[in-house]
Amino acid sequence: MKSKYSHLPMLILGSAILAFGMFNIHSRSPVTEGGILGMTLFIQHWFGISPAFSGFVMDVSLFLLGTKYLGKDFLGNAITASLLFSVFYRIYEKIGYMLPDISHSPLMCAIFGGIFVGVGVGLVVRQGGAAGGDDSLALVISKKTGWSIARCYLLTDLTVLGLSLSYIPFVKIAYSLVTVIISSKIIEMVQTFELNKA
Repeated sequence: MKSKYSHLPMLILGSAILAFGMFNIHSRSPVTEGGILGMTLFIQHWFGISPAFSGFVMDVSLFLLGTKYLGKDFLGNAITASLLFSVFYRIYEKIGYMLPDISHSPLMCAIFGGIFVGVGVGLVVRQGGAAGGDDSLALVISKKTGWSIARCYLLTDLTVLGLSLSYIPFVKIAYSLVTVIISSKIIEMVQTFELNKA
């Protein structure tokens, strides 16, 4: 019989990997984000609303939407993963950068950033949680439409990146496209991986 906390080690590991990649690669990278982060930047640029406010409102709204369609356990797992991400990110800030600076190569940032995000978010989603509101939205879309999780992530990210073209050059958006394609495919691979597959 499984313990109600048996999913926690993977939730912790996923949050740690995600925070590691975000701190060591994305925080130093010129690559633009999709999802909620990209949307907060879009809102800030055109409407002057701080990401500190818009990001919180969107995350909470999407977590509640996720709870409605994915069950009450989802909310607890999503909040836990979000808190763990914040804790690990703060720890990495205290430790300092542990990877070489590759910010001079946007393509390398896009590839390695996509891998870290894909593995980290994939582990969190596999345990029934979400690291952010965009994960919650992708899961709800997948449940309601039957589409693959990779397709749902791409849909939401491409929508945000398309809007971002209104103020960000296409070349910069192109690198973001690389990272969201990689991360969405890896999220799906991690989420659906079967260890004992014959």
